[in-house]
Amino acid sequence: MKQRDGGGTGAQQRARADLVAVLAALPDPDAVDAFLDDLCTPAEIEAMADRWSVVPLLADGMSYRQIHDVTGVSVTTVGRIARCVEGGAGGYRAALAHRREHPAATTSA
Repeated sequence: MKQRDGGGTGAQQRARADLVAVLAALPDPDAVDAFLDDLCTPAEIEAMADRWSVVPLLADGMSYRQIHDVTGVSVTTVGRIARCVEGGAGGYRAALAHRREHPAATTSA
């Protein structure tokens, strides 16, 4: 797993690495969905889903204002997400690439 800057204590880094490994090992979207339901509050899941909903729209070239109008996500948050898409850790880009390569896997939930 790639090391992150400012990753917290050794225990926090190990917990994050374990979380990443568990998510990656889950067998299907239903298992991930159940895990997220148990792990996160409804508001946390909603916030993550809102952020993800912005990413494909940015990739399609939609303006920040249009994205706000479609998703309800603030223009400020859209800008922050856009900065991560362009210069973040690469997770959004990898997820977008996976989504493009496996479109059926992203529409069955």
